[in-house]
Amino acid sequence: MVNQIRPVVTIAIPTYNRADVCLKHAIESAVSQTYPNIEIIIADNCSTDDTEILVKNFNDPRIRYYKHKKNIGQVRNTNFCLDVAVGDYFLLLHDDDLIDSDFVECCMKAGDYSTEIGLIRTGVRRIDSLGKIVGGRLNIAGGLSTEDFFIAFLSRKVSMLLCNMVFNTKRLKEIGGFNTIYLRWDDVHAGMQLAARFGRRDVKEIKASFRRHALQSTFNVNIREWAVDAIFLLNSMCDLVPQKKAMVRDLGMRYFARHSYEIASDIRSPLNRFIAYLTVFRIFKYRHIPPFVYKALSRTPFNYLLKVMNIK
Repeated sequence: MVNQIRPVVTIAIPTYNRADVCLKHAIESAVSQTYPNIEIIIADNCSTDDTEILVKNFNDPRIRYYKHKKNIGQVRNTNFCLDVAVGDYFLLLHDDDLIDSDFVECCMKAGDYSTEIGLIRTGVRRIDSLGKIVGGRLNIAGGLSTEDFFIAFLSRKVSMLLCNMVFNTKRLKEIGGFNTIYLRWDDVHAGMQLAARFGRRDVKEIKASFRRHALQSTFNVNIREWAVDAIFLLNSMCDLVPQKKAMVRDLGMRYFARHSYEIASDIRSPLNRFIAYLTVFRIFKYRHIPPFVYKALSRTPFNYLLKVMNIK
């Protein structure tokens, strides 16, 4: 029974053909929550496997299952989840990620069970395809101002992943949901907007698991889209913290350039990888080169030229 005194939290799981992979574990982590006031949305993007059978076997009244008649794409399926959510807060859980059983309880407790907070975050661990922990990061952002929170993110001291962020549903809908130019940094953009405009709470402990495996499609996209979307996000962040705009922009250019180069480094074709590096170099104003190139050049007479041109 839903306790009307405490916020309702929507756990949304968009999925496509993952019945034989990780979906079962994602759903198990949702239904095992110790917090009672939850709804679970599973948006099946016209899967051709046994997803529907898997979901129905849970026989949990808190689950609302939707199956699209045709594949509407990942982005539209994500925003569909938000459209039908009725909770005060919204967690978008990828079908290969996990949350600890007390994840929602810890988040709601950190927010004093208020329904007005923009964003609530926890620490996060990384797991491999078999669920083995390969790393983790506590959430050290507690007590930081918005400006210092942005700086900590751009300094790679805090992580913003969908599985460790709970969004205020009403506010997320007001800002247009997950929405950037190419929808590559849309989750971080939404989190930054809500944190800056409506407040943020932080849970220090690690309460969510982000899975890295060969089936992920994160890097199978146009490198230009990633880089352009990064610039869009950075401009948005600078607008939110005008007092430290210069510092945020400088750190952001370095952070997003490096991230874009990391994506480009996964391209198998040497020629296409080189073209991708050049694309990133151009978009980031010819000031940030691939880390391995910078490291090599800094050991040669080119080091002086790098300093003069302020290339990092």
